[in-house]
Amino acid sequence: MEKIAGVILAGGLSRRMGGGDKALRVLNGKPLIGHVIERLHEQADPIVLNANGDPSRFSAFGLSVIPDATQDFAGPLAGVLAGLRWAATAAPEARFIVTAACDTPFFPRDLVERLLGSTDGAYPCVAVAASAGRTHPVFALWPAALAGDLALSLEAGTRKVQDWTNRHPHFIAEFAFADFGGYLVDPFFNANKPEELAEAERLLTMGRMP
Repeated sequence: MEKIAGVILAGGLSRRMGGGDKALRVLNGKPLIGHVIERLHEQADPIVLNANGDPSRFSAFGLSVIPDATQDFAGPLAGVLAGLRWAATAAPEARFIVTAACDTPFFPRDLVERLLGSTDGAYPCVAVAASAGRTHPVFALWPAALAGDLALSLEAGTRKVQDWTNRHPHFIAEFAFADFGGYLVDPFFNANKPEELAEAERLLTMGRMP
């Protein structure tokens, strides 16, 4: 089985959650990021947390914490590059890293398997998750071989994920909605706002988490 290193992206400013760390908001009795860590641990090893600021606030999770590769809150690509640079030392045999958002507690348990399958053995390439015809670029496989190209692109001002992925071979893996007790939910549902966190809590009362 191919070794994949995992990176949880938590480098945002949490403005829509009202500030603070949305990753540490409580869902079903534990921090939101705890749900993400559990799911990613099933699919990737080792795992690192990409977050800016004081790393000690995440010490309870037992993960290394790495900041963005740039200082200007450049978005997901800065976290991806930080993850690729980390993996070069922490998991040098891994051809890919997989990224997952810190606020998406229901993402598929077969995320990595399906993303890998979508590439049909191509390399280097990017594989991005999608649902209902919409892509989710923070849930993707990123090839170690393109770390240098990504660094140059960020230096040149590239910020949109699609602007960079469109320059390279890339694939889309489409995921079906998850079933919560007969209620269908986008598996990439994210809790960006207080009301979305409340909705995630409600979903967990409806049935077993997929």
